Amino acid sequence: MDLSTTIAGVTFPRCFMNASGALCVTRDELESLGKSGAGAIVTKSMTIESRQGNPTPRYHGFPGGSINSMGLPNLGYRAYAEMIPHLKRFGKPVIASVAGLGEEDFPTIAEAINAAKPDLIEVNLSCPNIPGKPQIGYDPETSERVLKKVRRLITVPMGVKLPPYFDPAHHEAMGKVLGRCGVDFLNMINSVGNGLVVDPEREAVVIKPKGGFGGLGGRLIKPVALANVRAFYKLFDGKMPIIGTGGIVEGIDVFEHFLCGASAVQIGTVLVEEGLDVFGRLEAELTAVLMRKGYQSIVECQGRLKEL
Repeated sequence: MDLSTTIAGVTFPRCFMNASGALCVTRDELESLGKSGAGAIVTKSMTIESRQGNPTPRYHGFPGGSINSMGLPNLGYRAYAEMIPHLKRFGKPVIASVAGLGEEDFPTIAEAINAAKPDLIEVNLSCPNIPGKPQIGYDPETSERVLKKVRRLITVPMGVKLPPYFDPAHHEAMGKVLGRCGVDFLNMINSVGNGLVVDPEREAVVIKPKGGFGGLGGRLIKPVALANVRAFYKLFDGKMPIIGTGGIVEGIDVFEHFLCGASAVQIGTVLVEEGLDVFGRLEAELTAVLMRKGYQSIVECQGRLKEL
């Protein structure tokens, strides 16, 4: 079974990888991804300076998914710039995820990371868990300004990590912005922001930051993720590579992302909960689904979702 895929001219030996934020902060974690069954190494979204992130507990898994308010813990962009050439030795694509606490941070980070020559750069416009900082991805004008600034500095394929959108008007507005900014691929969605999980026995919230509010991930957000993948696949007539992220627990979930138009997938919650062996499990489950359906590769089913 051919589970390879191509995004913006870069070949991935397997179609699944970690989502930025899941087991990818430290050098040891990134090297472990390099040795794992993941099809790529995705770095943690990086800021100018290193960050400890929000106070703990800041992640909580529950039967339907997870809630987190991590607060962008990372080593700072200089550390990742230094690591990237070493990570490329594992023989799989390296995706550097670039963030910032304000729009003025993005060009500084993008220029330095581009010089380190990762295979792709993902511009994260959807960090939902910085107290007092809105998500840039919900502001089309600011998004366009940031993307045009970094596009001039980035020579490798440049993608954008987007927050979930809940209205067709928002899909269309952001689609027009992306079309004007020379974007090579999309990654959607980041966690669904401002959820609240309650422990009724303790009569308390389950994470500490922001009074218990945090980003939702895992199984319960799959319909939102699929909707965004499908909407942007159709907006770009199937010509924009999309990494589907959100709600992937089993191989059948990966298949659904491909039907909606994804070219690859990233996993977060289930990777944190199960560890690196999850890549092998998903590979076996997806292979079984494709064989049962009579497909020889993921490309054959991509975007083939039937509408009634």
